[in-house]
Amino acid sequence: MVQTAAKTSFVSLEDVGKSYLQPNGQTISIIENISCQLQVGEIIALLGPSGSGKSTLMRMIAGLIPPSSGKVLYYSRPLMGLNPGVAIVFQNFALYPWLTVLENVELGLKAKGEPKDARLQKALRMIDVIGLDGFENAYPKELSGGMRQRVGFARALAVEPELLCMDEPFSALDVLTAENLRFELLDLWLEKRIPTKSILIVTHGIEEAVTLADRVIVLGRNPGRIRADLVITLPHYRDRKSPEFQALVDQIYKILTNPDLPDISTLTTTTSEPKPQPKYQSLPHVRIGSVAGLLELLEDRKEKDLYRIAQELLLEVDDILPIVDASKLLELVVINEGDIQLAAIGEKFINSNIDERKAIIRDLLQQNIRLVQQICQLLQAKRNRRISEELVLDILENHFTSKEAQRQLRTAMDWGRYAELFSYDEPSGEIFIEENTEPIADVEQIKDQV
Repeated sequence: MVQTAAKTSFVSLEDVGKSYLQPNGQTISIIENISCQLQVGEIIALLGPSGSGKSTLMRMIAGLIPPSSGKVLYYSRPLMGLNPGVAIVFQNFALYPWLTVLENVELGLKAKGEPKDARLQKALRMIDVIGLDGFENAYPKELSGGMRQRVGFARALAVEPELLCMDEPFSALDVLTAENLRFELLDLWLEKRIPTKSILIVTHGIEEAVTLADRVIVLGRNPGRIRADLVITLPHYRDRKSPEFQALVDQIYKILTNPDLPDISTLTTTTSEPKPQPKYQSLPHVRIGSVAGLLELLEDRKEKDLYRIAQELLLEVDDILPIVDASKLLELVVINEGDIQLAAIGEKFINSNIDERKAIIRDLLQQNIRLVQQICQLLQAKRNRRISEELVLDILENHFTSKEAQRQLRTAMDWGRYAELFSYDEPSGEIFIEENTEPIADVEQIKDQV
């Protein structure tokens, strides 16, 4: 059974971008040049790695934050302030603990100025539709996680939104509860028992996206952009074991694990102009131990398909992709058409003892990781072989937000310390090496190079 509503665009994004001004005066771009349309009768999934701007994009569509460039159009008119046709379901339930289920569901209607009787009638009807009959007077603390999220759905749907936005609505639930709620929502949508005309779901689960969505918009990062806009024509309900379903999941894995692939879109016109490359290398936030664990798993393994490996490990894309990205960045693995296998140096790593592994990572860091190279250069330029972490953060904050700059530095220090390239003194906030060689360059000259 599929939706048969006419495909009419009611929300359009035209070259939308979002950037933030840093305290040091630098502008950090979160997303750039996003152009797409949301249509009546569709479930659209926004999928991408952490940091690709999925939630930022959803909040701009809802009117919670304005774009820095471009336009968000609602029925062909620029959106000013909150989008009147949107309601949001959040990941963390966002219920008021001192209000009952009924009072929580009534909140949106009350904010819209609905009369008391109409408000009560609409809230009770949606509580019934969402399966919470009998719990109208219960408080959130009396409910399970799944029931609390049902309250969130009922509250959003009670205002009869044209577009229901959901920001990873199942990620805080256990696997079985999430699966049950996911299919109950799909039932309500297919049976047209909910008033919404379209659904936009932010997710990090590839299977979830292919299970629910009529379109999957795949985002890249640094900065966030549309890498693919895929129409899914498989009828609901979808068999996850079917070759067609598996092929779609494989295709999306291929896109996500190959950032160098050309961006594709079935709904937008592509140009021959090359995409701008990221201005600064971004490190995945994983430990070398996680990378080593993946390499151990790949040793002598016949199954090379990354999607099926993730399935076996019960890992979502946000869990496995950073580990894969780090392994690829260090050139320990080779990825081709969604398949992953050990590179020659990766095989050597697996067959080495701990000291030999450290030496391998040391060489790879010095060859491939720009931030580690810069830290080593700065250390060598100082007579006492010590630098303040603030010096490195000054460099990073030209390219990342303050929070992300901190994360990038912590990752680089974790990798460098594993390889015994340098150490870190937390009380003083200093990175250091214990050598007695002459400085090779001036610190300010090295900073100027970046």
